[in-house]
Amino acid sequence: MKEFVELNLKPQLIEALRAMNFHSMTEVQDKTIPLLLEGRDVVVRSKTGSGKTGAFLVPIMQMLQHGRSTEAIVVVPTRELAIQVNSVAEKMAAKLGLRITIVYGGASINIQMQSLHRGSNIVIGTPGRILDLIERGALHLDKIRHLVLDEADLMLNMGFIEDVERIILMTPSDRQMMLFSATMPREITDIARKYMKSNAMRLTVGEEEDLTVNTITHNYFIANGRLKFSALLAYIDKFNPKKCIIFTETKRESDLLHRFLVDNKLNAMLMHGGLTQSRRERALMAFKEHGRFLISTNLASRGLDIPNITDVINFDAPDDPHIYVHRVGRSARMGKDGRAFTLFSYEQRDLLMATERKANVKMSHIDLDTAKYKDIQLPEMRRRREGGFGQRGFNRESSRPDSRGYGNRGRRNYGSRDNFSRHDNKGWDTSGSGLKHHYKPKSSGHSSSERRD
Repeated sequence: MKEFVELNLKPQLIEALRAMNFHSMTEVQDKTIPLLLEGRDVVVRSKTGSGKTGAFLVPIMQMLQHGRSTEAIVVVPTRELAIQVNSVAEKMAAKLGLRITIVYGGASINIQMQSLHRGSNIVIGTPGRILDLIERGALHLDKIRHLVLDEADLMLNMGFIEDVERIILMTPSDRQMMLFSATMPREITDIARKYMKSNAMRLTVGEEEDLTVNTITHNYFIANGRLKFSALLAYIDKFNPKKCIIFTETKRESDLLHRFLVDNKLNAMLMHGGLTQSRRERALMAFKEHGRFLISTNLASRGLDIPNITDVINFDAPDDPHIYVHRVGRSARMGKDGRAFTLFSYEQRDLLMATERKANVKMSHIDLDTAKYKDIQLPEMRRRREGGFGQRGFNRESSRPDSRGYGNRGRRNYGSRDNFSRHDNKGWDTSGSGLKHHYKPKSSGHSSSERRD
């Protein structure tokens, strides 16, 4: 790969890149940066962890000049990704005299407005907070020269696309537009055709099947209820993961699983949308520095730069194979090896096959000594009223009726004993009573109240 010094960048930017230990460009950077320096619009499909952040920040830093006007805006789907991009941007801009403002919900909007009032060359933020600041007159996009949509497909899945289009329409028509995405659904390509210049370049880094990294081994085990917890401990005992993210479906389940691991003397941190931003930031920092397990909902599945992940565990198998791709992409980043382990219920054979087919992977059943952990104790969770959500089986985290065994107020009954009939050698119920699950992707709809970051 070429090195950054070959791009004839500003000396201060080269010095900053060296200080960050950025010498050789990744493939996506090598293909994208020269085009952006020529002023071209780009649509880039590249998997998470390929160096996309540097691919758009380096040319922006090179092309921006000193001044008080906001000339570049980076739109991202989550607060965590905004923080990560901002961290990289501040290091690159350290010797360039450029000012950066990060904006997202859950933090003081007054402080963000003050930062914008002092003058900011680059704004990095989430769609909802960006629109709030525009509506308050604190952020103006009429002088934007560079617009970045990062993790565009995740913004689509989260229901932010209408907000994103509103932001695009507020920028000058001659601005440079950069769209980065791990997958390229039709809605994203439609945005590119609608708002980009006619000479926009579409780049694909890696083949489609490479979206699920081919250096990951994919394993699964069949379990319901309490057996899932036994299987998790058996997996940890057998494979001894060094640094692992464990995904659950709901915030409540993340809480329960975190307590369970801590009770079993395992070094575990917790991060989900129900925690304050400061607690999430502390948990993420602690996990990066010395943590072994991070328990999270889909919050951690995209964008976050967490190095040296060896294992990704889906405590709950995701309903959408695309979510599986993004979750397991947390390991095997930058070409390293990794393991993915998923717990499927006895009713999810169709989901297993759909995941293999759509993610283009082959998953292997593994044997685990769950008998060793048959007498585990689950922590008692505090009962709390989930205000406004009284329907039976409503999953508050995903805002949809849940059909996977939850009781009132979204609590899963882990206390009951599993009763299953005959099973084949991989644990599936072959009596015909438990194989009626049919794969259905999750709805991506969100209420207006949820879509404000």
